[in-house]
Amino acid sequence: MSSQTKAIDADEEYARRLFARIGMRCVPVLLAAFVISYIDRVNVGFAAITASKDLNMSASDFGFGAGLFFLSYMIFEAPSNYLLERIGARIWLARIMVCCAIVAGAMFFVTTATQFNIARFSLGVVEAGLFPGVVLYLTYWFPKRFRARYISMFALGIPLSSVIGSPISGLLLGMDGILGFKGWQWLYILEAIPALVIGVLIWVLLSDGPDKAKWLSADERAYVKDALARERAAQPEQGGHTSLLQQLKLLGDPRVIVFALVFFGTGVPSYGLGLWLPQIVKSFGVSNLETGLISAVPFICGSIAMIVWGRHSDRSGERVWHTVAAAWVAAAGLAACFWVTSPWLALVALSVSAAGIYAVKGPFLSAVSESFSSKQAAVGIALVSSLGNLSGQFAPWMVGVIKDSTGEFQPGLLALGLCSLAGGAVMFLRRGKS
Repeated sequence: MSSQTKAIDADEEYARRLFARIGMRCVPVLLAAFVISYIDRVNVGFAAITASKDLNMSASDFGFGAGLFFLSYMIFEAPSNYLLERIGARIWLARIMVCCAIVAGAMFFVTTATQFNIARFSLGVVEAGLFPGVVLYLTYWFPKRFRARYISMFALGIPLSSVIGSPISGLLLGMDGILGFKGWQWLYILEAIPALVIGVLIWVLLSDGPDKAKWLSADERAYVKDALARERAAQPEQGGHTSLLQQLKLLGDPRVIVFALVFFGTGVPSYGLGLWLPQIVKSFGVSNLETGLISAVPFICGSIAMIVWGRHSDRSGERVWHTVAAAWVAAAGLAACFWVTSPWLALVALSVSAAGIYAVKGPFLSAVSESFSSKQAAVGIALVSSLGNLSGQFAPWMVGVIKDSTGEFQPGLLALGLCSLAGGAVMFLRRGKS
């Protein structure tokens, strides 16, 4: 082995260790933030088991109201990312978590369907920007060759929120009648409190970027900055957008349109399953606690698949086929639910679909972050995410309407699968484009 080869290997080992340490500092608190915010986002699925009757809401009413979160999220997501870049990630992400705690806890006081809709819309306003903001924040720290694994670790919060939240939500529903309050009211207020704690931890533990990371040595800060600078130098800036209105011109960019379509197609099954799975499992004829425990199983499978597939994508340096394959596995699992009759076979099919749904996240989000120049990244990522997150408005409403029309969940699951199939197809057709 030549001395030059040894030097390259030593540098790569140094980089691996350094970025692993950075990951251990930044990712756990961000993961915790996303888990908690996502629990506050989707715990309506559990609350609806009893709250829908108390609030006199049909399945389609619930689906519409639950989806309002994503409408406001879409509207305010790009401005949120713009402000994050200018105010600083630490302050802005902490602000998001504290506001999420306040609004999510206010769901405790909801007494009508109209109030439910207002609260869901308000939650989307204050939480807007968390997901794309963190994806952007991770680009401040990690070069492309390490990015998918750490984005996957953060996005792990989506299935992990259900792995953790499902059993807890099932237990909290059992508090019905304590101090005269409903179980779903206790669920909302108790699951909102941790967001306050995480907001404080973000303020204390995070730095806005490598320049301000006092927990790194001067040489380590320089290494990170140089690694990212080399990547930026190799990537054309494609024009500088200096104001938010100028950056919103990216709405017409083909990259934004295509990636948003993929995000939408693969996001529909993610949100559809996340918001309706508790009621699907409850229809198996099990208790609230059993519903929580069983609902966690598909998300455990999704969590494992997300980490394994994200690392595989990083090792190969490939994003497109990793996205397409995962999207089509999700479609196959959801389609199988249409034909199986056994609840336990349905659980297997749902677990397969969850593995595909969540394995998409790391490779796809890495592809998005790698497609925009540093000047365009903040708004480019936010626009893709906000437009794609319309799937969160569409998915629960679609499943609710189909459930009201047919009386069954299976046709709705098939529709979710077709959306995932279409999302994968759009990514497949994009292959080879920059």
